[in-house]
Amino acid sequence: MDTAQPAAAAPDPQNGRLSWFTRISYGLGDTAMNIVAGAMTILTFFYTDYAGVEPTTVGLVFLISRIFDGVSDLIMGFIVERTNSKWGKSRPWILWSSIPFCVSIVLIYTVPQGSDFMKFVYLFITYNFCNTICYTALNLPYGSLSAMMTRISRERDMLSITRMALSPIGKIISISATLPLIKVLGDNQAAWIKVMSIWAVLAFILLMLCFTQCKETVVIEARKKVSKVPIIKSLKCLFGNKYFWMAMTIWMMQCIIQMVTGTILPYYCKYIFHDDSLFSILLLCEVITTIVCTILFCPKLLKRFGKRNMSLIGVVVALVGHLIYCLNPTSFSWVVFSCIIRGIGFAPLNSVIFGFLGDVVEYGQWKFHVRQEGLIFSGGSVGYKVGTGITGAFITVLMSWSGYISSSTADAVQPQSAIDMIVNMYMYGMIIIWVILLVVLLCYKLDKLYPKIMRDLVAREARGEL
Repeated sequence: MDTAQPAAAAPDPQNGRLSWFTRISYGLGDTAMNIVAGAMTILTFFYTDYAGVEPTTVGLVFLISRIFDGVSDLIMGFIVERTNSKWGKSRPWILWSSIPFCVSIVLIYTVPQGSDFMKFVYLFITYNFCNTICYTALNLPYGSLSAMMTRISRERDMLSITRMALSPIGKIISISATLPLIKVLGDNQAAWIKVMSIWAVLAFILLMLCFTQCKETVVIEARKKVSKVPIIKSLKCLFGNKYFWMAMTIWMMQCIIQMVTGTILPYYCKYIFHDDSLFSILLLCEVITTIVCTILFCPKLLKRFGKRNMSLIGVVVALVGHLIYCLNPTSFSWVVFSCIIRGIGFAPLNSVIFGFLGDVVEYGQWKFHVRQEGLIFSGGSVGYKVGTGITGAFITVLMSWSGYISSSTADAVQPQSAIDMIVNMYMYGMIIIWVILLVVLLCYKLDKLYPKIMRDLVAREARGEL
């Protein structure tokens, strides 16, 4: 495999160097958002086993909402491109969106009792307020902010590594700590509302730290001379960027892995191991392993192999880890061992996922003379949201088809067909995802091309050209 070449410097490379405090403050922004994202991975479990919502209703809400969510991502991408404030383009949206975002997560869990139609309407409104509006207005500018903080590829990769080392902490809080706290606070819907209120306050504090410490420093004088790019041309440049499609697919598969794990494992633990609290142990094993490997090994692996080759090696390890699970899927200790191996393999890909997108921004400018931070990150988000939405809907359809019984008291007895479906979805679905990642990473060659791209861009910008 080819080793990565050092990226050429931006016009003033020293301005692209970031302190560790800045990197950590940026990463804590994703910690805050993953408190909510983590809660969303067990949302299906809450809906079916605490709010008494039918799986088909949940799946329909997820599927329809993802369509709206995808449209809102593209709209937000154009909004970011056209935003001009004293804080920059992306950064102000962290300030403006934080409070609505934190309120929205609490509203999701206040599902009223009533008819199935009333529940559907409430789920649809609150789910979309949180995801389609608030999360989109916060997460997309947050992601594109990294491309506006520095143009040095390695610095962006380090931002991504720091982000992905800290972001799982949010999921640890919202998934691992939530279910035990729910038991302590009454094991009912009211307990969910109390716990989510606590997480909302914590998320707001972290988001404000991110806003105050992360500044937009990338200023391209040549860009100021260019008139606004028409929407049709912007979309043509986006869709014609082959590395955008690859990076989007990598991001989508990474999110689907987390979504499938968070959605199916609570059911797996409840009906295979007969204790849904074991889900927290499995999650902690995999997430903590991922965090430790991200912090201790990924910076060194990145320097040695580059993000593509590092990610490729990790995917192979993760696939092996999952195949280990397939050998004995009903043994809890065997599943724990598999989670640890998968965590080791998942760390490289997970750590630099947003470094892929940052490099795509520079490639797009080099290829089409159009710079699209907001649109590239929003387009990538469309892909992962639509992909996870379809996956979530597919999971609930298969559960309903297998005869899964929903309940508002969390004590339903499931037919064997439903239990078999839970095992099969987790066993074979994950294999398909890892294989897709292997194929895409084998086709990805931007790491090797990036130094030439930056040399060309430096020369063009010196002439006042994009």
